[in-house]
Amino acid sequence: MADALQTQPPPTSFLKLSYPSARVLLITMSREKDLNCTSASAVLEMTAIFRWFDAEPSLTVAILTGAGKKAFSTGADLKEWNAKVAQAAAEGKDTGGAGPGNVPGAEGLSNRRGKKPFIAAVNGMALGGGCENVVNCDIVIASSTATFGLVEVKRGLAPYSGVLPRLIRTVGLQRASEFALTGKIISAQTAENWGLVNTVVEPEKLLPTAIEWAQEIAEISPDSIICTRAMLREGWTTADVVEATNISNGREWVELQKGENMREGLKAFQEKRKPRWGGPRL
Repeated sequence: MADALQTQPPPTSFLKLSYPSARVLLITMSREKDLNCTSASAVLEMTAIFRWFDAEPSLTVAILTGAGKKAFSTGADLKEWNAKVAQAAAEGKDTGGAGPGNVPGAEGLSNRRGKKPFIAAVNGMALGGGCENVVNCDIVIASSTATFGLVEVKRGLAPYSGVLPRLIRTVGLQRASEFALTGKIISAQTAENWGLVNTVVEPEKLLPTAIEWAQEIAEISPDSIICTRAMLREGWTTADVVEATNISNGREWVELQKGENMREGLKAFQEKRKPRWGGPRL
C-alpha cells in the first residue's frame, strides 16, 4: 500500500513502517534488545512520523506496536538519561530537563493531540513512558501476555509526560493513585477490567485483530473519523460537556459539512451503494 502515499515519510531508524491494508499505517518500535525503550533521538523521530501521518492524505489510522514478544516499550532510555544527569552534575549544571520528553521540538505519543486515531497493539511490557503512550491511544488491544505499569516512582522519577490527568479521567482518582503511587505492574486482564484496554487476545491474534479494527476505521470517511475523534477528545479534556460539544461543533463539524466526503456519503446512501471516499478536508 506504500505506492498510494502522496508524500514520503521522514527517514527512520527506531521505527519500522509498513502498510498492512489500505489507509492503515503500522508503526513498530524496533529496539528489541533494549525492550523498545525510547532515547531522545527516538522521541524526535516519533514526533516527525506522527506529524507526517496526520498530514498524509492517504492514511486514516495508525497501529503502534513493539518488536519482539517481550516488550511493547519500557519507556525512556534510563541509561541515556542517567548519563546526561551525571554529565550535568559534573559540570555544575542543572540536572533537570534531561529526560527524552524534554528534548526541544519533541511531542511524544503520551502527550500527542494529533487529528488521526492510534491503535496500540500491546505485545508485552508497557512500562513507564511505554504505558503513558498506551493511555493516550484511542483504542488499546493487548496480548494476554502484556503487562502495564507506571514504574517511574520506583526510579526516583514521576510520570510527567501527560499520563496522570488522562489516567484519572479514564479509571478514576483511586485506581489512578493505586497505579501511579505504588508503581505496581498489572496484567492485561486487570487493565481491561479498569477500562485501560478495549480487548485482550492471544499473542498470535494481536496484530491480526489490530489490523481488522483498523480496517473498519479505514473504510469510513476520513473526515468523519477526524471530526468524531476530535469530538471525543474534546469531551475527554474539557470538563463541561456542553462546552466540549460547542467547541467541536464550531470547529471540526463546521468544516466536515463543507467537504466532498459528506456529500458522497449522503449520495451513496440515496443510491444504495458503497461510498467512494476522497482525501480528508480536515
